[in-house]
Amino acid sequence: MSARSRTVYVCSACGDATPKWQGQCPACSAWNTLSAMSAPRTPARATASRPPATSAPQTLGSAATDEATRLGTGSSEFDRVLGGGLVAGSVTLIGGDPGIGKSTLLLQAAAALAPVVPVLYATGEESLRQVGLRARRLGLGANALALLAETDVEQVLAAAETQGARVLVVDSIQTMGSAAVEASPGSVSQLRECAARFVAHAKQTGTAVVLIGHVTKEGVLAGPRVLEHLVDTVLYFESDAGSRYRIVRAVKNRFGAANEIGVFSMEEQGLREVKNPSAIFLSRHPAPVAGSIVTVIREGTRPLLIEVQALVDESRAQQPRRVAVGLESNRLSLLLAVLHRHAGVALYAHDVFVNVVGGVHVGETAADLPAVLAAASSLDDRPLPADLVAFGELGLAGEVRPVPFGEERLREAAKHGFRRAIVPRANAPRRPIGGLEVVGVERLAEALAAIR
Repeated sequence: MSARSRTVYVCSACGDATPKWQGQCPACSAWNTLSAMSAPRTPARATASRPPATSAPQTLGSAATDEATRLGTGSSEFDRVLGGGLVAGSVTLIGGDPGIGKSTLLLQAAAALAPVVPVLYATGEESLRQVGLRARRLGLGANALALLAETDVEQVLAAAETQGARVLVVDSIQTMGSAAVEASPGSVSQLRECAARFVAHAKQTGTAVVLIGHVTKEGVLAGPRVLEHLVDTVLYFESDAGSRYRIVRAVKNRFGAANEIGVFSMEEQGLREVKNPSAIFLSRHPAPVAGSIVTVIREGTRPLLIEVQALVDESRAQQPRRVAVGLESNRLSLLLAVLHRHAGVALYAHDVFVNVVGGVHVGETAADLPAVLAAASSLDDRPLPADLVAFGELGLAGEVRPVPFGEERLREAAKHGFRRAIVPRANAPRRPIGGLEVVGVERLAEALAAIR
């Protein structure tokens, strides 16, 4: 006798299911996210009829403690984001806007891995001929990479087991469907079921699975958030419109550092890794200009030099504008208040615009001091030296607070030819760094005096 189906309402934001429709999800409090799905009604099984457990518990001491086996993808930047390469038995989810380079990057990585281990590239969006033409355009040539055009998850997993694939690439998870779920591919229930199938396959067979995911217009992965919780690693492609540079950022990584980034350049032959990312974020002016200073931020395990620009202009409106691109707008308002209260620099009658060059979003507080110094430079129309670098956090009492990994940031600046640095006194190195003069400050007024 076939099991009857019942209707449940699944939240597209968190994946929680409820038997009745509501305007607000009871689990995550999101509004208008519940949609009807059919779920099979299975009879409850008695406890006595349950089969015995197939695996016995182990103590922590007896669990495997060896380092995870990693496979290099042929790209040092991609390996850096992954934490050193693909881990056997891991599931990686990578998302980004259409046409940003997700399929290109993974096809290049799969072609590089194919001569080493069996790799299966399963596509549900393109035909095999389209994939072959793209591979020829990228100059990958003929190799041992196995291709499969299929949207049925059972068929994909069967092909992976038959071939003995150690790496499985799925392009994309939204096109996959399972016969066990009565819904169209891309729906919440199909996404959850297919992702769970791929995760189970990865853990049982030790296969490294890489899933490509679509993103919404808000830039987040389409589907329930439970999809991100199921996988081990979540990567996002980032890029400004019209820019040929691509940034791959790890927002979750169980085998490496979160917020690690890899920088690529989109060219005719595909994505090429950028060996010196700091160079693309520094616009070397022919002569020093007012309102521009270089700082050192930290993305994952990598120190990165970026340029912070500020423009201060007299306001003709009753409410002066405060615009921050790459920084938090509320943080900018806080910094301007500290600048006024503890340094006597009043900008209440001026519009203030702050921009981080290259489209980088700075999420740490190390850019506080450079943003304030750039604003003061623009107000005075006094250029800062081209070989000056600064970083540090500003407190509400006007103190300049230290930031993590100060010495590594200074060494990165010295490597790129900077000769002077204004940093928190607690970040001043114990031993001199060759070619770099370090000015340690404790108060904001001291930092402003050092540039005047």
